[in-house]
Amino acid sequence: MRADNFDPVYTLGVASKLSGVATHSIRQYIDKGLILPFRTETNRHLFSDVDIKRLVSIKKYIDDGLNIAGIKMLYAQIPGWLIKSCKIEDCQKCGAFNQSNIPCWEVLMNERKCNRDDCRNCEVYKMAEPVQDMKDYFLKHKSN
Repeated sequence: MRADNFDPVYTLGVASKLSGVATHSIRQYIDKGLILPFRTETNRHLFSDVDIKRLVSIKKYIDDGLNIAGIKMLYAQIPGWLIKSCKIEDCQKCGAFNQSNIPCWEVLMNERKCNRDDCRNCEVYKMAEPVQDMKDYFLKHKSN
């Protein structure tokens, strides 16, 4: 498993085994918008290594006492507007910028500047561990 592999190759059962998360919990995380697995033409979910990392992270948050709403708020704090270098005019019109309780990938597609982008391929979504990644991001970009 590679931490930078975004190719959807694992079925739900394999994702469950690799992450240690029960299949019914994974389905719940999908329904609640915490994870965006790839969907095949036959509507099966496939997961990448990054999705597995995200599942492990979600499991850790749950084990540490956070509920799904709390985890969603953590993901909502990722500054996608900063990472994607959005113009302030676009930010002011963007529901993802103006709401702090849902992740940007849950904002209605027509409200986002990036509405043509696949959220699974976005740098914001790829941050499986938002708190640690945000710290790393700002430390790396502090001098800029």
